[in-house]
Amino acid sequence: MKKTLFIKNTLVLTVTSLILRTIGIVFRIYLSGTIGPEGMGLYQLVVSVYVLASTFAVSGITVAVTRLVADELVRGTARSVRHVLRRSLLIGALGGIGSALLFFFGAEAIGSYAIGDVRAVSALKMMAFSLPSMGISACLKGYFSARRKVGYPAVAQLIEQVVRIALIFCLFRHFSAESLEKACVIVMIGDTVAEWASCLFVIACYLRDRGTLKRENPLSSAIPARTSVTRQLLTIAAPITAGRYLNSGLRTIETALVPARIARFCGSRETALAQFGALKGMALPLLFFPASFLSAMSSLLIPELSAAAVQGDRGGIRRMVDKSLRVTATASLLIAAIFTVFAEEIGLWLYNSRDVGVYLRVLAPLTPVMYADSIADGMLKGLNQQLRSLTYSVTDSAVRIVLIWLIVSRQGMGGFLFIMVISNLLTSYLNLHRLMTVTDLKPRWSALIVKPLMAVAGASAAAILATTLLKTSSLSPVVSVIIGATILCVVYGLLLHLLGCAIPLDIPLKKGYDR
Repeated sequence: MKKTLFIKNTLVLTVTSLILRTIGIVFRIYLSGTIGPEGMGLYQLVVSVYVLASTFAVSGITVAVTRLVADELVRGTARSVRHVLRRSLLIGALGGIGSALLFFFGAEAIGSYAIGDVRAVSALKMMAFSLPSMGISACLKGYFSARRKVGYPAVAQLIEQVVRIALIFCLFRHFSAESLEKACVIVMIGDTVAEWASCLFVIACYLRDRGTLKRENPLSSAIPARTSVTRQLLTIAAPITAGRYLNSGLRTIETALVPARIARFCGSRETALAQFGALKGMALPLLFFPASFLSAMSSLLIPELSAAAVQGDRGGIRRMVDKSLRVTATASLLIAAIFTVFAEEIGLWLYNSRDVGVYLRVLAPLTPVMYADSIADGMLKGLNQQLRSLTYSVTDSAVRIVLIWLIVSRQGMGGFLFIMVISNLLTSYLNLHRLMTVTDLKPRWSALIVKPLMAVAGASAAAILATTLLKTSSLSPVVSVIIGATILCVVYGLLLHLLGCAIPLDIPLKKGYDR
């Protein structure tokens, strides 16, 4: 793929992700004001099961379809591409229907025993109706990712988000949510309708694109499709699926366990849910809000790395990984600095909550670690290292659950924040170490970490000084924060340039590696 197309697709996904995350943050602010911190805590319990259910429905099929279709586009035919997609759609549809039946009829047991709150049962039953659409959409989104036509999935995500928020807003206006149980049902109705709207859109996009694929390879009908597609799909998807099953299951246990252990510490289930909702439903989404470019780059690198591996281009792989890590480090350090310096102001401004500000300040320095872990995990999947990702993910989840059981009931939310720090450091180290081992990459630590750290330290000092001076003026706190954050960004960019480590936005494709 030409570099210009990669950059274009990255920009498409970045803009889409920024729009989606902005809408999502605004929606969470509205939702937290409507149902309160305790409601956000209950909603997060439902979401944890929702993630587990979607894992059953999707079953790792997106990455498998992306990799197989990318391979067929390099060495196969249009006919073999369609054969891969037909088989994956069958698997995706069956997985979605099976998971819907499982979670619908198991909703009462899950609500009563797994997450320990019967108010979630009705929402869990409603959630089940969205799962068949997820299995189908996952296959088609993997196909479009391999085809480098990311615009269709991007628009589908926008449609999904707009439908979800518009419907939930209308339902809250016309039906008063006199209980948290009813409020969660309303949110799940919006999610279900939105998932089906997105699914129907990507189906229509594929029907339109199918003819284009045939015209691009007019000899395809004379060449037989590649065999054993099901085995290839399962070989790629099975480790990812197993990892997601285990990880989602363990995360669901963790999500249910945290409020229960905090409640043992503080003596109140309502207080525990409120603290948990402020962390998981408010603070963490803010930390990941700016990661739009990095998440777009990670998803687009999967087919690129897969294609480079098929062609044996190890130099190109190292070059992509090196610059991707540099982009991640330099961008995430800036994000970490903004949230660290202005944590309290952001928490009060957006959620009128000092607790959110405290959580932001504690976790913001971990932002580079979390972002690096995420992009390293994506690149490992593109290099057929999904089994390693499974091992690391399961190990991390098991360690977290043990620590939560031992520490949180004695230390409360402070203990859980400590566990999050240890967990993120562990998984980031494991994924990055494996990535460098597989690619034989020798990082340039000065450009990767040392110089960006020097730049961000200087920029943070300038921002703190400017904000301190502005506090004596008549400017509003919001304007002061905006000015301070702007100064931080400008000074950081200038220092990066002076130190010779500006962000390398041109991710190299199919070129030699020049250390």
